[in-house]
Amino acid sequence: MILSITQQLRCIIFSLIAGIITGILFDLYRIIRGLNNINKVLTFVEDILFWILASIIIFIFLLLIDCLYVGVYIYAWITLGAYLYIKIFSSTFIKFQYKLIENVRRTFRVLKNIVFYPFMLIIYIIKTKNKRNYKK
Repeated sequence: MILSITQQLRCIIFSLIAGIITGILFDLYRIIRGLNNINKVLTFVEDILFWILASIIIFIFLLLIDCLYVGVYIYAWITLGAYLYIKIFSSTFIKFQYKLIENVRRTFRVLKNIVFYPFMLIIYIIKTKNKRNYKK
């Protein structure tokens, strides 16, 4: 099958984008998994499941953009895209994600305190009244 230059260029660009998507997915996986996995078997299974999911997502991405002609150069461009993402953007993305997660946690903690404070206050008042009643 002969592809025109524009189709080949389009495949290269979208292969680079697919590599960047793979890098983003890998960073998200590293953040979710964390760094303190002690169980090697579980880590191995998680890694296999991640790469299966990433392969399916990349396949669907390439299918949607009509660039499913998978040659060696497509894999090379995907690998190059993932490598460039990891070298250039990965550390910034991970720092941003950790800050985002911390802000979300802080927001939920504050909202939880705001929502549950009236109930805790009522429970406290009831307990102190009951203690005074028992002392009499």
